[in-house]
Amino acid sequence: MLAYALRRVLLMIPTLFAIIVVNFFIIQAAPGGPVDQMIAQLKGRGDVTGRVSGGNGELAKGGTTRASRGIDPVLLARLNKLYGFDKPPIERFWIMIKNYVGFNFGVSFFSDRPVINLIADKLPVSISLGLWTTLLTYLISIPLGIAKAVRDGSRFDVWTSAVVIVGYAIPGFLFAILLIVLFAGGSYLHWFPLRGLVSDDWAQLDLPAKIVDYFWHIALPILALVIGGFASLTMLTKNSFLEEINKQYVVTARAKGLSERRVLYGHVFRNAMLLVIAGFPAAFVGILFTGALLVEVIFSLDGLGYLGFQAALSRDYPIMFATLYIYTLVGLVMKLISDLTYMVIDPRIDFATRRT
Repeated sequence: MLAYALRRVLLMIPTLFAIIVVNFFIIQAAPGGPVDQMIAQLKGRGDVTGRVSGGNGELAKGGTTRASRGIDPVLLARLNKLYGFDKPPIERFWIMIKNYVGFNFGVSFFSDRPVINLIADKLPVSISLGLWTTLLTYLISIPLGIAKAVRDGSRFDVWTSAVVIVGYAIPGFLFAILLIVLFAGGSYLHWFPLRGLVSDDWAQLDLPAKIVDYFWHIALPILALVIGGFASLTMLTKNSFLEEINKQYVVTARAKGLSERRVLYGHVFRNAMLLVIAGFPAAFVGILFTGALLVEVIFSLDGLGYLGFQAALSRDYPIMFATLYIYTLVGLVMKLISDLTYMVIDPRIDFATRRT
């Protein structure tokens, strides 16, 4: 297992490099770059994304872009130098790679703060949403899926399937809006706060009050994400158990006189839960980086998803590339952990002996 893990870690380097290369040049080719954004602000026109040509704001043929017409060439040259566009793209790329090896992500173009500090500020929100949502989803979906498999075709299975279908069909952000209307001062009750991870006076509270305040603020966002995400895992658990229950070794175990509980949790559980438990790291990454964006916006939670979204709109390249780098790196690490979890749960699986 150690040799396999080491080989996978070494393979992460070219994979990460290739992903960064592709995204770097795609983003560079997108219209409405930082220079064009700044020119638009100077002209008082706001965001020019989608209305300009000239790619990343560098000087096009003839010395101007559409957005830069009428701008003093000296000022335009200073803007290009300010954002680093006075250098060729290849040179900018290699400078970025050298800095990223040491996790030096530079300074944000528009907030004038180190990108690593911005990410550190937003990380607690994203980790809170991702971790608690994933844990609760598994704690609900696994017992429910097992119960549905054991009672397959019963009235309990039918009614819970109806709930699962509703949870699968309605996106999490719609549940978030419904929860706000019902419980966060919308049209009915005002039991929960509408914004922020903690209260403004959180630092002055004692430890028990801090814990209560923290969970009070994240209750509705997490509930919205859990309702919108537990359906597929529940059905995966049920189908995995049904597939194992019908296999010959289960029939043999029952014929030997083992109790149903011993058969279920002593024999079926390990095989049935292989896909479910081993998929935990990937599920956490999915919720952490992608699933919570709209919920963050709805509940005014300033996390990594919202930070990356704002950076994409404003063409804040340091934040865009830094979040992409972190997302990719964490995703690759979690994929490795997922594979290693397979091997721990079922020692018969050995990725190291596969033919490549």
